[in-house]
Amino acid sequence: MFQLPRTNTLSPGRTQTGNSVLPAPRKGASPRPVPTTPAETSAPAASSAPAGRDPFFDNAKYLAIVMVAMGHAWEPLTGHSRAAGALYILVYAFHMPAFIVISGHFSRSFDARPDRVRRLITGVAVPYLLFEAAYSLFRNWADDAAAQPLSLLDPWYLTWFLAALFIWRLTAPIWRVVRQPVAVALVIAALASISPAIGDDLELQRVLQFLPFFVLGTCLKAEHFRLARRRMVRVLSVPVGLAASAVSYWVVPRMDRGWLYHRASAQELGASWWTGPVMTAALFCCSLALTVCFLAWVPRRRTWFTALGAGTLYGYLLHGFIAKGSRFGHWYDHGWIHTPLGQVAVTAISVVVVTALCTPPVQRMFRFAVEPRMAWAFRPALSPGTR
Repeated sequence: MFQLPRTNTLSPGRTQTGNSVLPAPRKGASPRPVPTTPAETSAPAASSAPAGRDPFFDNAKYLAIVMVAMGHAWEPLTGHSRAAGALYILVYAFHMPAFIVISGHFSRSFDARPDRVRRLITGVAVPYLLFEAAYSLFRNWADDAAAQPLSLLDPWYLTWFLAALFIWRLTAPIWRVVRQPVAVALVIAALASISPAIGDDLELQRVLQFLPFFVLGTCLKAEHFRLARRRMVRVLSVPVGLAASAVSYWVVPRMDRGWLYHRASAQELGASWWTGPVMTAALFCCSLALTVCFLAWVPRRRTWFTALGAGTLYGYLLHGFIAKGSRFGHWYDHGWIHTPLGQVAVTAISVVVVTALCTPPVQRMFRFAVEPRMAWAFRPALSPGTR
């Protein structure tokens, strides 16, 4: 584990909305709010971004999507290598929380303004419908198992994030008026962790258990991210990261990785009910600490990959076909892949592939599905003062 508003500090879009990843509105088109995460950070290259766009967030989004791809590439290796299992646990402890925090940060100004609702539909809901259908067709074509029916209420693989982002964004106005919003979200997540009856519809377990990270993002301001980039934080992140790596190695045979996915209750993971709230709080603290360590090392200046940060939604959604295709095609059955050299090769390939999928040519090719304009589907924007 994966790009809103129109304010200067908090949005990922191409019109200065903070750090949004959306292209600037076409002439004559109504403005579009900014995206915020793997599933919303997807627009033309930052080279066309307006001056003043903070490259820090584009850098963070690119590096996070690289870790998502590496995690998916490492998963089949974890059964043969404890080191691969430790790296997998370490990355999964914070890569999606980091994305979700950034998503919340750029969603803090979301409201029911028509242009923002349109962007929510075209930038999140429509891609969810299209890619859920595409992944279902791909699975039925490539998998040897019996064909599975298409269900838009049961997100498969990566599409859960789009469904979650749609729901989270709709709740953004609530967190602006609630006292202690992060505490409230943690209580909701803890209750979800002991509620096996929630079921799989729209991956609501993940929606609720990851909710505290999104809510935290809505509470953060630009200065909070600057604090994470201080030299002292960077220095402290080294021992914290080393300790986290050691703990990850230790827990490989001792912990069910299902806790990191946040998609099941404690009872479904074979644990006592009280374990759910304890793990919710513990994992929130661990994920937050590792997210800060990650952000501390994200470059603040423009780099060769800064422009790719605007296309992370493309990399996120498209690399899943290759990741799942490698399983359906039994690529990991070759023994050499499980050697140290093979593991390095798999890691390098995953980085190259997801990087290529974030590039402007790929964005232009798949913009019809990831960022459809759909002007035909909406009423014309009303001029100021018109009822």
